[in-house]
Amino acid sequence: MKLSAEFLDLKLRHAFTIARGSSVTSKTVLIRLRSGRHTGFGEGSPTRYYKQTDAGCLRDARAMAKIVAQADPFDIENILDEAKRRWPRSPAARCALDIALHDLIGKITGLPLWKYWGLDPAKTPQTSFTIGIDTLEMVRKKVAEAQRFPVLKIKLGVEGDMDIIKEVRKLCPKKTLRVDANCGWTVNETVRKAKILEKLGVEFVEQPIPPGNNAALKRIKDRIGIGLMTDESSLTPEDIVPLAGCVDGINIKLTKCGGLRDAMKMVHLARGCGLKIMIGCMIESSVMITAGAHLTPLLDYADLDGHILITNDPFKGMGLDRNAKIVLPKGPGLGVTKR
Repeated sequence: MKLSAEFLDLKLRHAFTIARGSSVTSKTVLIRLRSGRHTGFGEGSPTRYYKQTDAGCLRDARAMAKIVAQADPFDIENILDEAKRRWPRSPAARCALDIALHDLIGKITGLPLWKYWGLDPAKTPQTSFTIGIDTLEMVRKKVAEAQRFPVLKIKLGVEGDMDIIKEVRKLCPKKTLRVDANCGWTVNETVRKAKILEKLGVEFVEQPIPPGNNAALKRIKDRIGIGLMTDESSLTPEDIVPLAGCVDGINIKLTKCGGLRDAMKMVHLARGCGLKIMIGCMIESSVMITAGAHLTPLLDYADLDGHILITNDPFKGMGLDRNAKIVLPKGPGLGVTKR
C-alpha cells in the first residue's frame, strides 16, 4: 500500500466558541491509502489531550507509510497494533490511518462499512446541531439557521450561560435540547445549574467538570434529575469500565480514541456497563463525519454536525433526511466521494 498525507484547511461559517476558547478555522490531516486501483480516505483532527500539534500529526501520519508499504489491508489488526505501539501519543494520525484502512477494505470487498459490520442502516439516530457560545443576538441567528434540526446541543460553561439556554428554550419550546459545558463548571455549580436545566426540559448535560475525577461525576449523577454524559472523561476503551455507575452515558470521538476499531471496543464495553452511547465530532470534513456515522446503528445519540459547520467541505458523505435522521451512504467503504 502507498500512503500519502496532507492538511485540510476547513473554514467555519461562524466563529465556534466553547468554554475553552474560540476558532474560525480547523486544520485536519487527510490520509490517502492506495492499493491497486482502490484508494481509501481517512482523517484525523489533532487533539489537545495528547499535546499534539498540527505539524506533529501530519509528520506521524506520513511516517506510517513505513508500516503499510508491504502490508495487506486486511491485516488491519496487526497494522493498527503496530501503529499504536510506535505512535501511542498520536491518536489523530492513527485515526486517519484506521479510517483509511476501513474505507479501503470496504472498496476492495464492494461493501459499505455498515454492511461489512452487519448493521441495519434503518436504525440510525437523528443528529443534533451544535450552537456555540455567543452573544444572545448571535445565538438567535444560529438557532434560526438550525430550524430544520429537532435536536440542538448548546455549548455552555461560561459566566451567564443560563441566559443562553433560557433564550434557546424560549425560541424552541418543543425541540430536544442537550447541554455541553466542556469542563467549565464545578461540582456544586453543576448541581445548581442542573436544577435549572431540568426545569427547562434539557435531556442531559455533557462533561460539566474536568476529567480525572470519576467520584465527583458520581456525586453529580446522584444529585441531579437529568442525564449525565462524559466526553473528556471517556477518551479511550480503558476509560469506560471505571465510569460504570458514575455517569449515564459516554461520548465517543474517533480522533480521540484512535479510530473506528477502538470506537467499536468502546461501544461494546459501554453496553456491558449499562451506559448510553453517543458519537460526537470535532470540526471535520465528511470523511471523519461519515466514518462515525457508520457506527450509529449501534448507538443512542449522534452529534455529527462538524461538516455542516464549515463552508469548504471537499467531500460528500452521509446524508440527513428531513428530520435530521442520519442516512448512510450505499457506496463501498465509507461511501464518501470528492466534490
